[in-house]
Amino acid sequence: MSQYNLEKTIPALERSIEFFRPHHLELRKRLIVVCGSIIGCTVVAYIFAEKIAALFISPLFKASPLVYKLVYTNLPEAFLAYIKLALLVGVICSMPVAIYQLWSFVAPGLRENEKQFAVTVVFWSTLLFLVGGTFAFFAVIPQMLTYFMSYANDGLEPLPKLSQYLTFVARTILAFGLSFQIPFLMVMSSKAGLVQAAYFRKKRMYFYIAIIFLSFLLTAGDFMATTLLAIPLFFLYEAGIFLSKLFKKRQPTAK
Repeated sequence: MSQYNLEKTIPALERSIEFFRPHHLELRKRLIVVCGSIIGCTVVAYIFAEKIAALFISPLFKASPLVYKLVYTNLPEAFLAYIKLALLVGVICSMPVAIYQLWSFVAPGLRENEKQFAVTVVFWSTLLFLVGGTFAFFAVIPQMLTYFMSYANDGLEPLPKLSQYLTFVARTILAFGLSFQIPFLMVMSSKAGLVQAAYFRKKRMYFYIAIIFLSFLLTAGDFMATTLLAIPLFFLYEAGIFLSKLFKKRQPTAK
């Protein structure tokens, strides 16, 4: 009996593998494109690493007159700091490519009118990411640095390390950019049928609490920065509910 079941199972597995093989090859091709984009953007970012680092350091110097330079304590630290900075900037700059490749992988299973929506999806997702990163750099990070530097005085000299500071700024920009993707993720989950717009309305209070908690973690406990992040995310969440409902209504009914 077990031999009979085995003889039936093996062909079924082979058919399943053959069925999913084109999807695996397509996913592999998309991932290669994304990785190539990240590598290319990282190389370009490393060429301009010093200028990017100077741009990232400028808010720190403005936050406190006691800080006029950064330090590094290990010989390869500056080199590795520029490598990490270039990699994070490469990931940030390659986000539009990654979003487009993700949508292109999903698009073959969608209707023709939904495929035409790809350009709009990439545009708005990229725009939200750029808005989040810009908001973090020009609004949140200066406020956070001013708060952190307020502890410095003549008897307590701040000596920020180059590697840790650059990583902090790049990660904050990346985190805010991803956080501003909330409407995009809500619309996509609604269009995919995973979650209904009504669910977001019913669970609004729980998501608000989650947004406050996430904002608190991303801003390292700075209450002012938490407020600066949480308030826009509340509006983006409400926008996500509205857009999810709007695009759900636009779907053609089955005949």
